[in-house]
Amino acid sequence: MTFSHRSVLLNETIEGLNVKPDGVYVDGTLGGGGHSEEILKRLGENGRLIGIDQDEDAIRAASERLKPFGDKVMIVRDNYENMTGIVKELGYTQVDGIVLDLGVSSYQLDTVERGFSYKYDTELDMRMDNRQHVTAKTIVNESSEMELFHIIRDYGEDKFAKNIAKHIVMARKEKPITTTSELNDIIKAAIPARMRQDGGHPSKRTFQAIRIACNRELEVLENSLDGMIDLLGQNGRLCIITFHSLEDRIVKHAFRKNENPCICPPDFPVCTCGRVSKGRVVSRKPILPSEEELEENSRSKSAKLRIFEATVQDSI
Repeated sequence: MTFSHRSVLLNETIEGLNVKPDGVYVDGTLGGGGHSEEILKRLGENGRLIGIDQDEDAIRAASERLKPFGDKVMIVRDNYENMTGIVKELGYTQVDGIVLDLGVSSYQLDTVERGFSYKYDTELDMRMDNRQHVTAKTIVNESSEMELFHIIRDYGEDKFAKNIAKHIVMARKEKPITTTSELNDIIKAAIPARMRQDGGHPSKRTFQAIRIACNRELEVLENSLDGMIDLLGQNGRLCIITFHSLEDRIVKHAFRKNENPCICPPDFPVCTCGRVSKGRVVSRKPILPSEEELEENSRSKSAKLRIFEATVQDSI
């Protein structure tokens, strides 16, 4: 299967990056290379792009797609949480722009054996990096009932989280839960029939929650944002596309905190905490997909783009 993934908010992101021909850019979620290709098209002879992804299939597909750009592109298989170290190792202290396109790709959802989707019957996996040991199966079978409840409630925002967690624990006492269809049946049984009529597939929120937990998605995002902003040079831009409210909230909060980090009481006449702004939030409100894009790509409907621009700072 070809690694096909339509880049969401592509034009808006590239415009937001404000690409300089001789700049250095990082695509922290390389995927199929859609955003990277558009950045590379705008780079001159001295411009460089660093592409990072933890997914083996994405690395293979993007390497092939971006081959025409030769040594302008450097591809690294890793998690973007290690971006600062990767950039330094490649000989750079600052970059001119960073893009993150979060969430799961169309390819990952549609590749049956990856186990990301509730639509196909396959092994419970959901790893974005097949080198890691923890899988969805691990989480479902080894987490306590309370841990499962918190995962499903916090990451899936499912109002039936308590009952779903209880049903999972009851079911696994009989035998380990190993497939997506087994988990589907358990979730279905935990949600009252009248409530299953609305709001899409009953498993959607729980599968999302388990995937987020399996790949530490929110933890990685939260721990990486300040470091990425510190990597930006003068007027460098950080563009982040999120796909659900939890990610968007983390990005929005981090951008605001870096724009206005002062923790002095409001009635202090002069700032004494010494915390200095690292830049400005370019997009006060998130940038949303156009009507045209929504019609062409239904998976773009929950996408939100936020942009941060750094002010001058010393090299890290």
